[in-house]
Amino acid sequence: MAQGAWLTRRALVLGTGSAALPKAAAPNAGDKVRIGVVGGRFGAEYQWRLDPDCAVAAVCDIRPDRVKRLAEVYRCPNTYRDFRSMLKHPGMNAIGVFTPAPLHVWMATEAMKAGKHVISAVPAGMSVEELEELIDTVRRTGLKYMMAETSFYRPEIITCREWSKEGRFGTIFYSEAEYHHEGLLPLMYEDNGLPSWRHGFPPMHYPTHSVGMVVPVTGERLSEVMAIGWGDGHEILKTNAYKNPFWSETALFKTSGGHASRITVAWHIAAGGTERGAFYGDRMSYVMSRPEGSPNVVFRIAKGGKTTLDANGYPEGDVERTEFQQPNHFEKLPEAMRVRTGHGNSHTFLTHEFVRAIVEDRHPAVNVWEAVAYTLPGIIAHQSALRGGEKLKIKDYGAAPA
Repeated sequence: MAQGAWLTRRALVLGTGSAALPKAAAPNAGDKVRIGVVGGRFGAEYQWRLDPDCAVAAVCDIRPDRVKRLAEVYRCPNTYRDFRSMLKHPGMNAIGVFTPAPLHVWMATEAMKAGKHVISAVPAGMSVEELEELIDTVRRTGLKYMMAETSFYRPEIITCREWSKEGRFGTIFYSEAEYHHEGLLPLMYEDNGLPSWRHGFPPMHYPTHSVGMVVPVTGERLSEVMAIGWGDGHEILKTNAYKNPFWSETALFKTSGGHASRITVAWHIAAGGTERGAFYGDRMSYVMSRPEGSPNVVFRIAKGGKTTLDANGYPEGDVERTEFQQPNHFEKLPEAMRVRTGHGNSHTFLTHEFVRAIVEDRHPAVNVWEAVAYTLPGIIAHQSALRGGEKLKIKDYGAAPA
């Protein structure tokens, strides 16, 4: 089945042919968050029932086994097989969208039109047009949107964000991040053997696990890119609906501050799976652990250190290397939510931030403008790779209003 046919079939099952719902009133600040969760695979990995200000009102998936799993995990008896029907569930004021990537923007915008705040799995969207539609819907409805980017709340990135605000790095003039995920081939097919949405999905259309490290730590947007892709002519790379010929893509970005950042996303690579970053400053640097087992390391220029000579007789500055014992930052969470979760224990942080943003009537940390800033660079990088590394500019859509 072609990718377009898969999307059309799934969208029809979820009710795209129905008439638009009337816009509902946004919930009042301070109300308990009553969330509906759609998508019974990744959607079951969050801790909504552990948050003291949240309750799961309804769950939804077209597959009976997955909706059953959602109901069991969240202890929720209100199950749906149709997304539009779930949107009508009484008293619900938020939606968690954890469905395949091609459905994220459609579901998020439909939910907001129905008066629901939205948290969505990554990526935020599939194209420039989709991302602009997402921003426009947030502006028109005044509702909260959050992208569930796990890297933002990995403990290493929490630490580096704090250090960056304190000025410990000095100037971060070079950063890098990489996401390696060998072994995705089985997920490129449905259980019935037909192509899934992942079939040939461009690596740089899934950039947020990497960009979601670099942008929040450096505090700079990615403004220009040159990218190169690699593929081996595999059947999947010749037949996918995305017309993507690459297993892996590497991009060199220029930041809004005039600095450099390298990002690699790889679906096929002879290396251990990883989501990691590194930040190099003129005062301090931080290098996250590598898949071969190296530790998290902090480097500092020693104060008053003596200049020595290296093996070739060249002067060498005195740099301190320290293996960093990374804290988990659980103290930032309510006690009931201090549990281990996936993606570096980030899920509880994402859960709690979305809930607090609604209760406190503010934009969440990874709001729609941040989500676009984490997603769009990869879309443009893929365009660059298709053009053989042509340098392209990346539009900045701004930040959340204060």
